[in-house]
Amino acid sequence: MSETNSIKRTLSGRVVSDKMEKTVTVLIERKVKHPVYGKVMVRSKKYSAHNEGNLAKAGDLVEIVETRPISKTKAWAVTKVLEKAIVV
Repeated sequence: MSETNSIKRTLSGRVVSDKMEKTVTVLIERKVKHPVYGKVMVRSKKYSAHNEGNLAKAGDLVEIVETRPISKTKAWAVTKVLEKAIVV
């Protein structure tokens, strides 16, 4: 078989839940222009991402990358923590 370099999708978003083991829920927000009215709207989606070593905590800004399916809902993995949450 030949070696192929597949380009994997990366997204960045905020961790909204870290209550599971080795899994975080990441909220991705994107801005979309309405097709008729032209108003900019915010669309959001939640992804379950694999968090090896439990590095990302709730409130952190993280980058996730597309991976093979790890479970029924997990097909993303946390690659790096871009910004830590401010603990009050």
